[in-house]
Amino acid sequence: MDQVIVAFENQKNLWRVKELLEASGAFSCIVCKSADQVRRTVRKLHITAVVCGYKLSDQSAETLFEDLPLSCAMLVLASQDLLELIQNDDIFRLATPVSKGDLVASVRMLTQISRRLERFVRPARTQEAQEVIEQAKRLLMDRNGMTEEQAHRFLQKVSMDSRSKLTQTAQMVLDGAELG
Repeated sequence: MDQVIVAFENQKNLWRVKELLEASGAFSCIVCKSADQVRRTVRKLHITAVVCGYKLSDQSAETLFEDLPLSCAMLVLASQDLLELIQNDDIFRLATPVSKGDLVASVRMLTQISRRLERFVRPARTQEAQEVIEQAKRLLMDRNGMTEEQAHRFLQKVSMDSRSKLTQTAQMVLDGAELG
């Protein structure tokens, strides 16, 4: 079940959208009443989808969107004339009134896009972590006659088997070489 934030200035709209999404059985909704609360919740709980109205109590949805992580998608539900005022093409829009089926399908698509996008914006390894991995691979290549690919696969397998991060496994290999 995907978690999404539902945020509207109008409380009636907020609870109606929440009810429709949760009734579908596909979503668990977190209610937010301000843009600031949305920002804090997205970062704290790592939420990747926000469904909101054109404007919240403290700022517009478009301004809020600029402050969200790249992996967080937004769907704005509003009248067509308000949706036309949104200039950011990365914000998804759905004109009201909207059917339950269209709302659920749109939010389902939004969460799928967010999951896919998250894979591309995940933070890369730090330079320091990458160097630890490279040192461990060089050590395995020198001591065990492995190719770089074999050394990398060895580190990956040990990492998966021990349920540790690749960097941690590489550091263990380096620490073990110092002891031996």
